[in-house]
Amino acid sequence: MNRIIESIRKELTASVDEKTKVSFQRFFKENVKCYGVKTGTVGKIAKKYWPDVKKLDKREIFELCEKLYQSNYTEEAFIVSFWGANFKSFVIEEDLKTFEGWIKKYIDNWAKCDGFCNHTVGDFMSKYPARISELKRWAKSSSRWMRRAAAVSLIVPAKKGDFLKEAFEISDILLKDKDDMVQKGYGWLLKEESRTKTKEVFDYVMKNKKEMPRTALRYAIELMPKNLKAKAMEK
Repeated sequence: MNRIIESIRKELTASVDEKTKVSFQRFFKENVKCYGVKTGTVGKIAKKYWPDVKKLDKREIFELCEKLYQSNYTEEAFIVSFWGANFKSFVIEEDLKTFEGWIKKYIDNWAKCDGFCNHTVGDFMSKYPARISELKRWAKSSSRWMRRAAAVSLIVPAKKGDFLKEAFEISDILLKDKDDMVQKGYGWLLKEESRTKTKEVFDYVMKNKKEMPRTALRYAIELMPKNLKAKAMEK
C-alpha cells in the first residue's frame, strides 16, 4: 500500500501545473490544499493505479483511501472519488458507516463532497435503497457537508427519475437551510429530478417557493422551459 501511495504522490508532484495551482482557489470559499494538478490528469493517475488497488482486499483498499484523505490534498481526495466509482461490486450495507465517517472527518469543500457522494454513496443507495433513510438523518446534521451530502448522494439516480419521493423528503428537511452550499446541493438534486419529472418538480417548487431560498429555486428550475421558469420566479 505504501508503495502505491508513494508512486501516486510522486506522479502528482511531477504533474503540477502552475496556472492550475494559482487558479484552483478561486473555485472555493474555503482555503484548499492542492498540488495544482488538472482534474483530467488526476483521473488518469487514479485509473493507472486502480488495477493494482483492486487486487487488494477491501480492508486494505479502504485503508489506502483513508491515507489519501488524511493528507487533505484535494487531488488525493479526487483519487478516492475516482476509485469509489468502482466500489459497488464489493460494497456491503455495513460499509455505509465507513463512508459516513469519511465525510465527517475529511470532506471540507464542495468538490470533495460531490466527487465522493455522487457515485460512491449514490451507487450504494441504488444497491441498498432501504438505507436512504440514513440520508434523511444526514440532512439534519450540524455539518454543512453532511447536509449537502444528503442531497448530492442521489444526483446520479435522480437523472433517471429515481427516488423522487425521497428527493422531496430530503428537500423538505433542507428547505430553509441558510447555508448556500446546502441550498445549491438540494437545488441541484431537484434540477436532476426535473429531467424526467418536470411537472412534479415544478409543482414542488411552486408549493414551496415562498420558503425556498432563491439560490435553491434557481438551481431547481434551471432545466425547465422558459414559461415555467418565469412563473416560478414570480414574486
